[in-house]
Amino acid sequence: MPMSIQLFEREIMPKYIMLVNFTDQGLKGVKDIPNRQDKSRETAKKFGVERKTVWMTFGPYDFVHLYEAPNDEAMAKFVMTLASFGNLRTTVMRAWDESEHLPLIRELA
Repeated sequence: MPMSIQLFEREIMPKYIMLVNFTDQGLKGVKDIPNRQDKSRETAKKFGVERKTVWMTFGPYDFVHLYEAPNDEAMAKFVMTLASFGNLRTTVMRAWDESEHLPLIRELA
């Protein structure tokens, strides 16, 4: 279970990339996206999750989100709650930036 760690006296929260596709229901209400994004931001806060940025994208996904969460459990609860609204399907990946993954790689035997 990832937890926030201290690195140089700075707490690092686990990061998650969310790939988002609309459901048919979500696409029918596309004009309501600004309100939905506000609601999802508030929902995230209830689980200690923070959305750092959102990109609307061309290609196989409609949006890509970047989140920070205290642990996998908090992120999972947030994602399941978000999905229960019926507007989107998600793929979520845990992500490590350079400050996190380079030390792991250097420790390999």
